Amino acid sequence: MRSPINIRTLRDMTRRDQFASTELLRRAYLYLARNEGLPMKLRAQAQLSLNNLPSNSHPTKIHERCIITGKGRGVIAKLGLCRHQLKLKATRDKWMGFEKAVW
Repeated sequence: MRSPINIRTLRDMTRRDQFASTELLRRAYLYLARNEGLPMKLRAQAQLSLNNLPSNSHPTKIHERCIITGKGRGVIAKLGLCRHQLKLKATRDKWMGFEKAVW
């Protein structure tokens, strides 16, 4: 089995940390930039400040990854596992509610 700490997982972890540290600031700037009741100069300043935040702190840069293998595709978000690991865990550990398909 592969190690869960690979470069993609590390990159995603740093992005999550950056997002968490700048989330409140980002939301405040977004509120100021989109509030049409405020003067245009203040809104433009808020938009410039928003643009100056690190690009890795944007929420769209965060992706769900498997907590065991670090795979980024085929991940069931509620469980945090990729489909391969889900199948292995369900068949080995006999999870309740999971059974092998028979048709």
